[in-house]
Amino acid sequence: MIINSRLSLPLRAVCLALFAAACALPAQAASTAASSASSAGSASSGSVSDSIGASSNSSGDDKRVAAGRYRVIDIAAAPGKPGTTRMTLQAADAGAKDAMREFTLDVPNRALAAREVSKGELVQVNAREYGYEFAHADTKQSFFLALEDSWYRELGSQKVAI
Repeated sequence: MIINSRLSLPLRAVCLALFAAACALPAQAASTAASSASSAGSASSGSVSDSIGASSNSSGDDKRVAAGRYRVIDIAAAPGKPGTTRMTLQAADAGAKDAMREFTLDVPNRALAAREVSKGELVQVNAREYGYEFAHADTKQSFFLALEDSWYRELGSQKVAI
């Protein structure tokens, strides 16, 4: 298998991992695994620009979020985004000085299928190289990744000839 050297390093790594998994599985299982990976990835991630917004109590269009714990102060259906839940999160830690202390997060409902997030619950936000990881604070189990736009664009589905 030849992987185009013009592809970014993260995309090449994903391609190699998928190729290795496909080689190790029978054809039907490989098809199922790829389909599951694709739907799981789209359900549990989104771009920062589409997922994070300023709350009605915040000013500006800044998408920076500080790592730390945030309390869910409101949950509703995301306006104009069927199948998506909008959470309003408010900093529960004093460390969110240089970023939004309150913001909205739009999460596909499928990403919350394993465990919903409730009003009053604490969510752990971790800043990562690729964007932000959102996890249940009590279990540290991730439920959503808000990817920087450049990373998100790299993960788009594309036809690959093998």
